[in-house]
Amino acid sequence: MSTTESSRGVIAGVESPSVLDPPGGLRALSLSTPARPCRHRTIVSSTLLVVSLGAGVTACGSGGHPLSAKPYDAADQISFSAPTGDGEKADPDKPLEVTAADGRITDVTAVDATGRYVAGELSADGARWHSTSPLAANARYTVRVSTENKDGAPGRETLAFDTGRPLTKKRLNVTFGPEAGEYGVGQPVTATLSVPVEDKAARAVVERALKVDSTPAVEGAWHWVDDKELHYRPKEYWPANATLQVHSNLEGIKIGDRLRGGKAKPVELTTGDKIVAVTDAAAHQMTVYRNDKVIRQIPVTTGMPGYETRNGVKVVLAKEGTVRMTSASIGAADFYDLIVHNSVRVTHSGEYLHAAPWSTGSQGYANVSHGCTGMSTGNAQWFYDTINEGDIVQVVNSAGDTMAPFGNGFGDWNLDWKKWREGSALVGGTKEAPRPEVQARLRPESV
Repeated sequence: MSTTESSRGVIAGVESPSVLDPPGGLRALSLSTPARPCRHRTIVSSTLLVVSLGAGVTACGSGGHPLSAKPYDAADQISFSAPTGDGEKADPDKPLEVTAADGRITDVTAVDATGRYVAGELSADGARWHSTSPLAANARYTVRVSTENKDGAPGRETLAFDTGRPLTKKRLNVTFGPEAGEYGVGQPVTATLSVPVEDKAARAVVERALKVDSTPAVEGAWHWVDDKELHYRPKEYWPANATLQVHSNLEGIKIGDRLRGGKAKPVELTTGDKIVAVTDAAAHQMTVYRNDKVIRQIPVTTGMPGYETRNGVKVVLAKEGTVRMTSASIGAADFYDLIVHNSVRVTHSGEYLHAAPWSTGSQGYANVSHGCTGMSTGNAQWFYDTINEGDIVQVVNSAGDTMAPFGNGFGDWNLDWKKWREGSALVGGTKEAPRPEVQARLRPESV
């Protein structure tokens, strides 16, 4: 998108959409085409504003105002860097440039056949617009240009062109996780890359193309776990009964000198009720909440000294049912080999919540396990039937360390929002944006 305010691509305080992002809110023309001869700044009240706008329409909508005229054909006024002849294709490695030989450019929209938009910047004098994000290879683009002559009359020009095939065959494919289905409100979205990406600029290209759209909308961000893995989560837990659409717009986009985006299978996820189980290791009690209301309190036992249960927020990884647990799995000095029922896994290293009929005398009174959370068979059966993958298990007041954010399951929620955003190649170090509902009010669909 473009702007008439500056050369940085900012329209009325709203950044132009980045590459691959469809424009939201106010339409570009409405924002970028100034009604110079008729400006109303009345903001005393909503009533006066309506009166002022009505007066403006009367004064400016008739009587020969330039903007009321049908747009003229600006073909002779505009030149493009992309070839337009039959069979000719633009180099996707070169930026798209639009220049005005006479008058000025007021808006440029470039979009490919799949709906991916190209970000760009307009010079302060309106003489030149250029793309600031890479074009996709082997794609069909439509460019719409709005202009203004010296008398303020609007012009229009539309151009279509194709980009050529990339010379390099190296592709970066993306695998999203988890698999399609219903999960708890704590489930992060993951993106695993087939090729490592270290360069910050290249990471920004990748991250910008990976989309997570939620209904209802919530604020969220990607976090680079390492060179080949990203996690996405909202500022707070996902809303209950939400729908998440996860997809990539990276295919064909240049990431580096010899690397372009490849394929990615989209995924649809849904969330169920908000289930949160909070274990107070000092009180030996677990309180289970459904949609923020207490539905059960369960006496438990957690890790004994030397095997303390980890503090912090954990996400249920799997409901594994009957599991054989041995001392060798955690390196315990004292031997045990047990068949354990109603087992719910929360770490890769082997921390579970499960039935522990051998410790019912200690449940509610003492911590005697090797790190797991044990409960009676009846309570464990109820918990197993209630909890689901992606639900939240939180431990407080344990003498153990806090669960690491990554590497042993999903400890993502143990990073506060500020630190989480710092792991993004796009929003790290930037000011936090308004909440989605506030943005919606700031950017109405029409004016």
